[in-house]
Amino acid sequence: MEGNEPLDGDAADRSRPRSFSGRMSVLWTDGLGRASIRAVQTLSLLALAWAVVTAATRVPLVTIPVMVALILASAMAPAVRWLAARGWPRALAVLSSFLVILAVAAGVVGGIITLVRQQASVLAARAEAGIGQLQQFVSTGPVALTNDQINAARGEFQKFLAGGSLGADALTGLRTAGGIAAGTVLTAVILFFFLKDGEKIRSFLIGFLPATRQGKAHLAAGRSIVVLGGYVRGTLIIAAIDAVMVLIGLLVLRVPLAVPLAAVVFLGGFIPIIGATAAGSLAVLVALVENGPVTALIVLVILVAANQFEHHILQPLFMGRVLRIHGLVIILALAAGATLAGVIGALLAVPLTAVAWTIFKTLAEKDTPGPEPVAPAEPGA
Repeated sequence: MEGNEPLDGDAADRSRPRSFSGRMSVLWTDGLGRASIRAVQTLSLLALAWAVVTAATRVPLVTIPVMVALILASAMAPAVRWLAARGWPRALAVLSSFLVILAVAAGVVGGIITLVRQQASVLAARAEAGIGQLQQFVSTGPVALTNDQINAARGEFQKFLAGGSLGADALTGLRTAGGIAAGTVLTAVILFFFLKDGEKIRSFLIGFLPATRQGKAHLAAGRSIVVLGGYVRGTLIIAAIDAVMVLIGLLVLRVPLAVPLAAVVFLGGFIPIIGATAAGSLAVLVALVENGPVTALIVLVILVAANQFEHHILQPLFMGRVLRIHGLVIILALAAGATLAGVIGALLAVPLTAVAWTIFKTLAEKDTPGPEPVAPAEPGA
């Protein structure tokens, strides 16, 4: 009979009840199943990143010196390589570069800090007076705000800059002279070993990866060293140019304390986009108190012009492809770094973000036929 005709092969397969494992395999191979697997992988990576950040916040006396030493080693690597290429023994090249750059950095930073500290009380008094004038203007201006609202906003801003667990730990653990000295000595020791044995350390860490991934890991590490070194050298030059521009403007306008104010701008220049302008707000307050609102407005225009000159001319010129990150990403990185570690986090956020983006791009590249990439002969970590 027609109803008793045997079913063809495909129909028979479809008519048979599937096993539980078969039904589960189909469940994970459709579109929703693949999306679920990807979501689980993403959550696992986020959990790992959260665990790493949480662990780092527990030991700021170790985490901060390691990060600072890594950045400095990347910046100093070309000097060591240059000396080694001219016949210097490796150990002597490392020691000479280490001592010279350490002495120069100590002299520059020490001079700036001494200069600012000598005028710290005067700067604080002028800034407080300027803030008082601004607060009076805001409270009596077209959009009047109460003193409570202004004080609340100021408190929230200060809390934002010094907030976060790492920021609190850093302030409590590094505020004393002993903590600062220990952190400085530890940074110097780590920096020396990064310069001396950076390749060995890198090869040791990459050795834990599968052999098929080690070549690309070496390539990512080499590119990260280039990014960090270029970032530090470019930032140093840009901060110096910003400080000189502000210094010339303050001298022309006869604003008092021009040199220490320019030094503050130089220090603020190590935070991209907003650092020099935010640090220069102190110059605006001093100009407001000593020279009046017109001069203060001119100083503000100089700061904005310097910021635009930095963003559109100096950064492309001195950093090139090193900092190819959108401005919004930089702002978010600065906010996250400041929330986690205050000023220290804001200083380290952008270079670490640039390195993370470099590593991601390198690992995402498709493998192309050719020789296996190897690490460049650089003494950075």
